[in-house]
Amino acid sequence: MSIGNSPEDDRPSIGRALQQARIAAGLTVEEVSSSTRVRIPIVHAIEEDDFSRCGGDVYARGHIRNIARAVGIDPEPLVERYDGDHGGRPAPTPAAPLFEAERIRSEPRRPNWTAAMVAAIVAVVGFVGFTLFSGEEKPSNTAQVAEGSTPDKTAAKPTTKPADPKPVPSESAIAAAPRDKVTVKLGASQGKSWISVKDHNGRLLFDGLLLEGESKTFQDKERIDLVLGNAGAIELFVNGKKLQDRFEPGQVERLTYTKGDPEAG
Repeated sequence: MSIGNSPEDDRPSIGRALQQARIAAGLTVEEVSSSTRVRIPIVHAIEEDDFSRCGGDVYARGHIRNIARAVGIDPEPLVERYDGDHGGRPAPTPAAPLFEAERIRSEPRRPNWTAAMVAAIVAVVGFVGFTLFSGEEKPSNTAQVAEGSTPDKTAAKPTTKPADPKPVPSESAIAAAPRDKVTVKLGASQGKSWISVKDHNGRLLFDGLLLEGESKTFQDKERIDLVLGNAGAIELFVNGKKLQDRFEPGQVERLTYTKGDPEAG
């Protein structure tokens, strides 16, 4: 007795599903490549279910998403199928340690109002005590002051001066990174965007969705590599400086920034 194939076995492969949707949308491979910025040979390879030319799982997921959107189908089922066929999706690296480090560095810059107030009180109490003690020892000086003579200016001067408060650092100063590192801040100001971030060793720092209104900051001693799935939604700061380049919605961008040239990408 034979057993029939399940509905999942009858589904077209990832590449076949993308190819069928492209043909149904009346698009050529060249048009898909132009709208997604995925090179033509890679589009052909993906339609043949060959993901070896994508450069890794992160880029393969990004290409599948962008091509699916370009041909008008939902990318998530295809990405889930890719993850199931390739060992699942890695968990994103939390960015909390970096934010904690930034908060620790910025705290010493805040003015210590408590210490300044205590120093001022000690100075006033010391001055009053010194004046009273001097008045008991030398009544003639008190009489001279009462008669209008000029008192000793050194005795009337407080011994301790409150420390001048330091200015509270601005948001741009806090965002600025040390010169011996490269710091990249991504903010989703115009909608959500899928992003992938790696350090100079190729270690994955983050791979996932950045929702509208969210922001993340990444830092490395040499280089930060970015892939922006919806670059038009991203507001980009490099080494404390906001970059003015604007990308189109749905545009995929691969960018690299170093500590020496924050505008290089």
